[in-house]
Amino acid sequence: MTDALTASDGKQLLKLARASLEHFVRTGQRLALPADVSPALEEGLGAFVTLTTPDGSLRGCIGNMVAHGPLVETVREMAIAAGTHDPRFPPVSEDELSGLRYEVSVISPMVESRADQVVPGRHGLYIRKGRFSGTLLPQVASEHGWDRVTFLQQTCVKAGLKPLAWQDPDTTIYTYTAQVFSEGP
Repeated sequence: MTDALTASDGKQLLKLARASLEHFVRTGQRLALPADVSPALEEGLGAFVTLTTPDGSLRGCIGNMVAHGPLVETVREMAIAAGTHDPRFPPVSEDELSGLRYEVSVISPMVESRADQVVPGRHGLYIRKGRFSGTLLPQVASEHGWDRVTFLQQTCVKAGLKPLAWQDPDTTIYTYTAQVFSEGP
């Protein structure tokens, strides 16, 4: 990321994520993008939006590793996708909206890395082998208390690969960092 986002930027992204999904679920329409945002929110950065239930269970998580437009547009689209297109869950209902908790992870550009360079809790992983790929955000390793090997294995599993595929010379490992903004505690 060229410049770290401020706490105010984070609040605006969280507000946008919530408003975008709520508006879409209620109307089927996309919310207009805010006209007056800081220049940092107009940068082309990848982002993930994670939704959790009141008990802390995952309810949806979708993102783009690379930018396809300004950050505000990415966050709007990923919020809608996390709530309506995560294949692990049915679409969010209007009754669920008020209980959801939002987290926005703004992604740095990816860097090709060796396995011994991975720092769990600091790096996110994106692993690719052939047509298979998968990613786990930096906070996932911390939340589960994973060491480097476990983090690499779990990212391989998420990619649809065998756990030790990260050791294969045909597998490419990328690391990235994320600036994470969360609602609530």
